[in-house]
Amino acid sequence: MTDYVMIHGAWHGSWCWKRVRDLLTAEGHRVFTPTLTGLGERCHLLSRDVGLDTHIMDVVNLLIWEDLRDIVLIGHSYGGTVVRHVVDRLPDRVRSLVYLDASIPEDGKSTLDYLPDGGKRYREQALAHGDGWKVPPDPASVFAVNAADAAWVDRQCTPHPLSSIEAAARLSGACDGLATIGYILARGWDGPFRQFYELAAKRRWWREELACGHDAMLDMPGDLAALLLQRT
Repeated sequence: MTDYVMIHGAWHGSWCWKRVRDLLTAEGHRVFTPTLTGLGERCHLLSRDVGLDTHIMDVVNLLIWEDLRDIVLIGHSYGGTVVRHVVDRLPDRVRSLVYLDASIPEDGKSTLDYLPDGGKRYREQALAHGDGWKVPPDPASVFAVNAADAAWVDRQCTPHPLSSIEAAARLSGACDGLATIGYILARGWDGPFRQFYELAAKRRWWREELACGHDAMLDMPGDLAALLLQRT
């Protein structure tokens, strides 16, 4: 029995993991899918005070209070930034780290630093529609979400705090010291994450690809669950 901890990306919540969670649970594993503060069903907690440190502590505290050890930790999209910090702080609790079409910022760099425009579009959206500090969700079509789920995803997504993706990573490097680290690329859309897939190759992490849009847990939950069971 393995404990899986899955961290969603910007605008999402625990809801996006339900299909994969059910598949892994059916195989006898425990799956934790916390919703980061201010997002999903916790959207009523969104404020200017919520940032990257808040989201890191959401996960750190889950591991501590649930006394989770020897876990498989998965970060999707912005969740990659979060899990990178969690492993950096609690490396002895994580057996395997998986980046799922995710950001992998280096120390001193923010999530936005790796976008082609450096985050200009998201800052403009926050100014125009989010009081300057929260970013409204991109439409599901931007992430090539499958047609059957697109409208549902648009309804489920909630604004994301701009400061969390502007914050520079503060890392000791312990996050890269795990024996097992992998990267899964969603190659069915034209996103900014291939640069991290290539970084994974340079670091000799295991790599896999899924022929789907960015939200692989919705587009190909069975294939994703199978990969996790095989690789972790």
